Amino acid sequence: MPGIIGRKIGMTSIFSAEGKSMPCTVVEAGPCVVTQVKTQDRDGYDAVQLGFGARKEKNTPNALKGHFKKSNTAPKAKLVEFKGFDAANLGDTIDVNLFEEGEFVDVTGTTKGKGFQGVVRRHGFGGVGQATHGQHNRLRAPGSIGACSYPARVFKGMRMAGQMGNKRRKQANLQILKVIADKNLMIIKGSIPGANGSTVTIVK
Repeated sequence: MPGIIGRKIGMTSIFSAEGKSMPCTVVEAGPCVVTQVKTQDRDGYDAVQLGFGARKEKNTPNALKGHFKKSNTAPKAKLVEFKGFDAANLGDTIDVNLFEEGEFVDVTGTTKGKGFQGVVRRHGFGGVGQATHGQHNRLRAPGSIGACSYPARVFKGMRMAGQMGNKRRKQANLQILKVIADKNLMIIKGSIPGANGSTVTIVK
């Protein structure tokens, strides 16, 4: 499905016609430049590659410089492929006018990284509780993780401590409440993955 690359600005709230406060996210959607058009004959599938965001010339490899030169555009920071564009030519600009108010979209982003976390924060474990029976400094311990001689291993998927966050996540069926075309802004109902300033993809 056709889509666009954007940047999460932050969250706010607007009031509905009934006077109800609705939490929403402001996204800077585009403008994106068509940097490559892939076809079934040449590439084996049909897709359109979009570029978004500025990238310094000195930090761009020569191969990418030539790639952007074909579309007559400056180096872009983010490249994403989308399928479903009916008519798109090399060098075309895709902006927020691709979407309309009231339609539903899927937003994909990278969640906030929390680093290495224990089981209480990562999985919501309750801990030991009131620390009875001589417990010392074990309030947030994971407890038993398996049996002894059988199966003599830890099962895959066991909820344990580890890296939390920093994963690709998709929020589906989010409604577009408002489109501000002159500023390339889109107001989407609800929250979307990622920190403020992170890059997201919005697909119809």
